[in-house]
Amino acid sequence: MSETRVHLSKTEPAAYQALDAFSKTVGQICAANGIDDRLKEIVMIHCSQLNGCAYCVRIHVDRAVAAGVDTDVLTQISTWRESGVFSDRERAALELAEAFTFISEDGVSDDVYDRVGSVFTEKEYAALSWACVSINAFNRIVIAGRYPVPPRASQEQA
Repeated sequence: MSETRVHLSKTEPAAYQALDAFSKTVGQICAANGIDDRLKEIVMIHCSQLNGCAYCVRIHVDRAVAAGVDTDVLTQISTWRESGVFSDRERAALELAEAFTFISEDGVSDDVYDRVGSVFTEKEYAALSWACVSINAFNRIVIAGRYPVPPRASQEQA
């Protein structure tokens, strides 16, 4: 992972700034439509885990902690189907995150759409969907550019 790649955000900053502005708009849509930071960050983490994006996982774990997500919940995200720590809303959001991340496989199937739609309003569904679109775009930029995830200072001393 030490190979240097084109850093898209530095090479073409206008496109990255547009994506960043889009992401901020998505955050506003989530807040306006009843998706709190806790739920949004759980979705961001799961999409990033599924894509294998360590850089975005780190960022969104930090944001999730700031939003009050505890360690137990954080460690259960990748195994949410087998875990009892998630609410119905969180489970539906995690399922939607998987559908959007792996959209090329089955799209958003009628079963997923119906299950998620039975838990969320149309506005909440739209907000979560845009959140998934946003984080999946960032994951692709970061993974393609192999953005580094160095140990934190406290880890280096341990």
